Amino acid sequence: MNAAMARLEFRRGRVLVGGLMLVVILYAGVIAAFYPTMRDNSSLIDQYLNLMPKGFMAAFGMTGSLSDPGIFFTTYIGSFLWPVAAAMAGIVLATRPVAADLDRGYLELTLATPTSRVRLLGWAIVGQLIALGVLVVVMIGAVLVGGWLVNAGFDAALFLRAIPVEVAFGAAIAGPATLLSVVTLSRGRSAGIVAGALIAMYLIRIVVGVEPSLDWLGRLSLFQYADVRGALTAGSFPIGDTLVLAGIGAITWVAALALFRRRDLAA
Repeated sequence: MNAAMARLEFRRGRVLVGGLMLVVILYAGVIAAFYPTMRDNSSLIDQYLNLMPKGFMAAFGMTGSLSDPGIFFTTYIGSFLWPVAAAMAGIVLATRPVAADLDRGYLELTLATPTSRVRLLGWAIVGQLIALGVLVVVMIGAVLVGGWLVNAGFDAALFLRAIPVEVAFGAAIAGPATLLSVVTLSRGRSAGIVAGALIAMYLIRIVVGVEPSLDWLGRLSLFQYADVRGALTAGSFPIGDTLVLAGIGAITWVAALALFRRRDLAA
């Protein structure tokens, strides 16, 4: 039964995950191919960037020189591509097994079998986590392959350090989305709340970048803890921030399982 549920969960998510894989491969590969050009013209690019307000640049994570592979990856991949892909995957996959299936009448059919509610949602959560991990690995792999094709000289071991940070960030989106889908039993409301919260947290990040005195406000934003740049800095790793993201995902997933076990689906 467990193997059958796992196969079913992976099969149901294959279109979304496959589409996102194609997007991240194309975007990450193309961006990586442009790195040598940026590296060779770094002095000119740095002169241009220095004309921009420092607060504005910090707000978008564009501090330092883009000739640094870590800063380049953080700016174009870790702080831009992945948040978008993680939000799409996390919200869609997390709101499907309860809210969306309830709307379609599929959930009652599944629960009419000997499958328990905890097992049903548990395998859906496993599917979310695996999907996020696959997307991150494919994304970083596309960067490394694209860089290899143009002799960018990327350090594969260093870039792979970003995997746990990126997966934890995705979990911090999917976990709350799963919990909200159980609470509201509405895919639209759950997705809207999570998407709105992400936009608000991104704006908080911009505000904190422009006005450093509001740094305390940044602790309310998931983006503050997704320290990809720190993960790509040799000799250090943002263990604490990564555990915060992973903890948010884990706690909300467990809460969703506990609530779904006794949730009145007719309410």
